[in-house]
Amino acid sequence: MSGAPHRLARVELDPASVTPASTSEIEHDRQVAIFDLIEQNSFRPEGADGGPYALRLSLEENRLVFDIGGPNYERRHMLSLTPFAKVTKDYFLLCESYYEAVRDATPAQIEAIDMGRRGLHNEGADLIQQRLEGKIEVDHETARRLFTLICALSRH
Repeated sequence: MSGAPHRLARVELDPASVTPASTSEIEHDRQVAIFDLIEQNSFRPEGADGGPYALRLSLEENRLVFDIGGPNYERRHMLSLTPFAKVTKDYFLLCESYYEAVRDATPAQIEAIDMGRRGLHNEGADLIQQRLEGKIEVDHETARRLFTLICALSRH
């Protein structure tokens, strides 16, 4: 999707907002989400003529901040994290179970946990698309990767 007018070319997490990763798996997920997001995304801010865009995600007072820059475009959007609280909490629990299961569970057990994890990830992506409606249009895969980054910022 390189060269697409409405896309992210750079993504940054505010270092002051990021909780240090408690495991190498969490840090790996964070880095993969950023890489995958830059490689393939659909990101169309309302009122923008075209990209590419740079996105900086940060937290301010229980709000997720999207600072977006692009050609002739600078905007800040803020979303309350409250609607994400339950799905991120459940997602964190399933991720912990998954990482533990990978070490010593059967393939069937790992697959069952991973299916639940993917389902919650999809729920989080749907919520992102709903919350960004009228501000930023993103496709489902872009929303999934953004959900991973929201989790990276909101993990306590």
